[in-house]
Amino acid sequence: MSSAGTVDRTGLPDFPWDSLAGDQELARAHPGGIVDLSIGTPVDPVPAVVRAALTGPAADIPGYPTTYGPASLREAIADSLSRRFGITGADPAAVLPTIGSKELIAWLPTLLGLGAGDLVVIPELAYPTYEVGARLAGADFVRSDGLLGIGPRRTGLVWLNSPSNPTGRVLPVDHLRKVVAWARERGAVVASDECYLGLPGVADPAPTSVLHPDVCDGDHTGLLAVHSLSKTSNLAGYRAAFVAGDRALVSRLLEIRKHAGLIVPHPVQAAMAAAVADDAHVDAQRAIYDARRVRLRAALESRGMRIEHSEAGLYLWATEGRPGRDTVHGLAEQGVLVAPGEFYGPAGDEFVRVALSASDERIDAAVERLSR
Repeated sequence: MSSAGTVDRTGLPDFPWDSLAGDQELARAHPGGIVDLSIGTPVDPVPAVVRAALTGPAADIPGYPTTYGPASLREAIADSLSRRFGITGADPAAVLPTIGSKELIAWLPTLLGLGAGDLVVIPELAYPTYEVGARLAGADFVRSDGLLGIGPRRTGLVWLNSPSNPTGRVLPVDHLRKVVAWARERGAVVASDECYLGLPGVADPAPTSVLHPDVCDGDHTGLLAVHSLSKTSNLAGYRAAFVAGDRALVSRLLEIRKHAGLIVPHPVQAAMAAAVADDAHVDAQRAIYDARRVRLRAALESRGMRIEHSEAGLYLWATEGRPGRDTVHGLAEQGVLVAPGEFYGPAGDEFVRVALSASDERIDAAVERLSR
């Protein structure tokens, strides 16, 4: 923070994907066109049940929506958490719709009142916005998976992400329990980014929510679970997400967000309610991603690449044993664009992240090129 108390944006990292411009142009020049596997942007159709809700009666409400959303939406979300993920005691009063999950992740340390002298713990390999959120709040951050070496520092927030972006790693229940216990001893909030929880892939055991009774014994105190409908329901363009967990924490977030005007539009709230109430489209989308994972993994391995984790979620975490940027360039020469692992932390220097979010036709093109 500056001396005037405003955010010092000079401390923010460059937006990482801007650095891919050269390799993107190289991949675009391929005679067969680019296969862009660098960003996890959904390409499959928005479910019909969701589109119908978006254009239904909610599309003709001229007044302002509420930040909290209607009780019917929050009840539908709570029901889905119980039905899909085995979460007991999901409280509709402890649910809050958000304008996508990224804005909440970026501003959560600020919304929690963290600042200078506070510590935010993020995974060793992490979605870049966790770091950005700490920087925006003027807090410190440390990368740690095992919570070792942090010492007596004033820890305000611990981020979890399972299945992981970028690695697809699934954290076991015992690890989640240890993190929750560690944070509670120190009065820290645990925020679990569960955007990929609905894409369990072939992980065994399946990924578990931080709100599951096996993790928290049914006590959601100090816990927040962040969910997005972007991947499971193809709603990235709708900016549809929510946070659930500790009722007192959600109420605190709600009050600040009401003042800031952070409101999900009426039609999107209706679309969210339809999406969380319908499991059929989620099952279908999961099967599509699972099939793409199998084909892309085999093609990358045929090229001699090693895949780590990658059992769940939306990405393959791959290495050729050389700098990831070199691998990005080599694949771009074949018209396939991927993301360098360095985007997610120093531990990813020799890896690349390969997204499963391309059409089947483009996935087939990538498989053909990679298998030569």
